[in-house]
Amino acid sequence: MLKKDALRILDANCNRTREALRVVEDILRFYREETRLARRLKKERHAVSMYCDRMLRENLKGLKARDISGDPCRDTMTKGEAARKDFGEILLTNFRRAEESLRVLEEISKLVDVRLSRLFKRSRFRVYEMEKACMLALESKRADR
Repeated sequence: MLKKDALRILDANCNRTREALRVVEDILRFYREETRLARRLKKERHAVSMYCDRMLRENLKGLKARDISGDPCRDTMTKGEAARKDFGEILLTNFRRAEESLRVLEEISKLVDVRLSRLFKRSRFRVYEMEKACMLALESKRADR
């Protein structure tokens, strides 16, 4: 079994990735009404969930390693996190959050299963592609106004 610290990192970044992808998916679905891209994000979020479950679900390893009250940065918030100016900023911030956490998952999962690491890497690059498509489409619509 992995050390508790590695499991905490994996658990936190699985949650962070899923949450960020869900924020983007919901903005695209309900605000932008971009059905095609929202479906791609949903598919990616479900894939990431499946990869995470492979690592953390057995014997509730992820939940047992979780230490919310012991997280030293739990209540930390930067100025940038405290306010957002528009949906575009929220989209970009959450794409970046997903990409960064996928990179952490890619690296730390090498301690568990190198095949999972490769899956997280592929997922990260798919998210990069979706970010580009989404942000360029958003910029194009702004320019049309």
